[in-house]
Amino acid sequence: MFKCELGKKRRFYVDARWILLQLQVTNSPFNQEQVELLNRLLPTLTESQHVWLSGYLSARFASAAPASAVLQTAAATAVIEEPAPVVSLPAASREVTVLFGSQTGNSQRLAGALARKLEENGFLPTVSAMNKFKPNGLKKVENLLIVASTHGEGEPPDNAISFHEFLYSKRAPQLEETHFSVLSLGDTSYEFFCQTGKDFDKRLEELGAKRLTERADCDLDYDEPAADWTQRVIAALNERVNGSAAAASAPAEAVAAVAAEAAASAYSRTNPFKAEVLANINLNGRGSDRETRHLELSLEGSDLSYEPGDCLGIFPENHPELVEALLQQFGWSADEIVPFNKKGDSGSLREALTYHYEITVLTKPLLEQAAELTPDSSLAELLAPGNEQQLKQYIEGRDLLDLAEDFGPWKSTAKEFVGILRKLPARLYSIASSFKANPDEVHLTIRAVRYESHGRQRYGVCSVQTAERLQEGDTLPIFIQNNPNFKLPANPDTPVIMIGPGTGVAPFRAFMEEREELGSTGKNWLFYGDRHFVTDFLYQTDWQRMIKDGPLTRMDVAFSRDTEDKVYVQQRLLENSAEVYSWLEEGAHIYVCGDEKHMAHDVHSALVTIIAQEGGLSPENAAAKLSELQEQQRYQRDVY
Repeated sequence: MFKCELGKKRRFYVDARWILLQLQVTNSPFNQEQVELLNRLLPTLTESQHVWLSGYLSARFASAAPASAVLQTAAATAVIEEPAPVVSLPAASREVTVLFGSQTGNSQRLAGALARKLEENGFLPTVSAMNKFKPNGLKKVENLLIVASTHGEGEPPDNAISFHEFLYSKRAPQLEETHFSVLSLGDTSYEFFCQTGKDFDKRLEELGAKRLTERADCDLDYDEPAADWTQRVIAALNERVNGSAAAASAPAEAVAAVAAEAAASAYSRTNPFKAEVLANINLNGRGSDRETRHLELSLEGSDLSYEPGDCLGIFPENHPELVEALLQQFGWSADEIVPFNKKGDSGSLREALTYHYEITVLTKPLLEQAAELTPDSSLAELLAPGNEQQLKQYIEGRDLLDLAEDFGPWKSTAKEFVGILRKLPARLYSIASSFKANPDEVHLTIRAVRYESHGRQRYGVCSVQTAERLQEGDTLPIFIQNNPNFKLPANPDTPVIMIGPGTGVAPFRAFMEEREELGSTGKNWLFYGDRHFVTDFLYQTDWQRMIKDGPLTRMDVAFSRDTEDKVYVQQRLLENSAEVYSWLEEGAHIYVCGDEKHMAHDVHSALVTIIAQEGGLSPENAAAKLSELQEQQRYQRDVY
């Protein structure tokens, strides 16, 4: 490195390419606009930022010109004096690898937001889905951030399976040089809450990696804890790089870009749009024991749009009968003012229980906090170690009213009690329409959930609101949730096989409307099932028209209650084994939507059987082949 003096107030370092002086057009090679920008920026940089910038510019300049050219350029503008000590770059890297495992897109969105925050703070993030990341390069990663959802009963989401398996295999490397942190998404109403994130956190530690910060486990209301985790991660990274927790200044361009993006997204999960109800139709015929609503909502004036495969989120209202029963059981005044959230918003207790808090689901964390608010020791006994099975049995099928009745009287105030409740989560539904075919509209398919449990009638929060209390002209607070993991193939000539019994058929109505609107030439095969042909054939006239007009090439149905032996979609797949395999050999993409616990597993097994049988493979190799299709995004699932 050569130190060059350009007057008492000016220093120039040739190799670093940074200047600390009052630049002018006359004493530099920059134009007036560039001079003004540099003079505003350079005085604000910290010493560590100078070091980082010098290394960055050196590397960039060196890649564009030979070293001799660098020195010649410098010599032309400065008198070279004595050599100065070489400034070493800090050992800690500013490169950060962000890996996400996401089923419906939540973790992917959070990973993208995290990357933007990292960029604002001077880091160099690389974001990747776990199944797109080459695991052999993991040992080279110095800073690793994991954002992972938990799917089903503690399982990794589809695009995290291969990475999860790699980490737990003998091929996983030792990671003594890796620093990591995990953001885990889940639902406390499930037994294996945030299990995938916990798995990653534990395994990375076992492989020798060091935590930047403790793992954050998020419930359905993840915005605040995710933001807090992000702040702690950035502080820890800055501590490693700079030796202090101070955040680097954000480049003006990055700040402006983030602000512009926020301005473009006026309506979102945190700022829902109130969509007018245009139609609310029962799709089931007279005599059916089911009620499935086709809902059409207006997006006019929202600037919202969507693609087939995306979801719509609805912020629902709790059933007024349950709210009234709770008020009577606790004996609190419905008009008492209580907080709605941590931001300080407040209102009446009735409003809180109707619009803001979850009252239909019990979770272990809720019961643990409730045990502190009642003198009844039996709740604490239920939570004691060794009683896990009894606790699981109690939680199943019960709600807040059961808790209030079973363990009262309560010694808490209304304000104290709502403080232990979790936020009423939005309900997500697969969109059943194409935006291109229905501009400024969005359609949903919602089956009303009603059942009896522990001697009392129970209701699905959003589904029964839709079926019983939502009229044309009413409004619903909604947002669009993009699902990048359930999308039509980019090539319109690609054949697709769709498997969606019941309301799982909703996104395939959107798929077909989209392909029809675009004039796609790829073949389309739909497998649909329900209980009865006469009363439960959802969108029957739509499918008949699409078969007649051409978009839908073929449709196979299974109505389980119309025959003595119940028949389901997976059996229809097996009956057409040879042709299904032929479509796969032609490059078909497979889509599955619906029940995760039973249907999706049965369909998966049927596909493995078809590939093994028709391809002459062992069950193990057939399963591996199906996993390859999943990695290639030729096998996509939207299951719940």
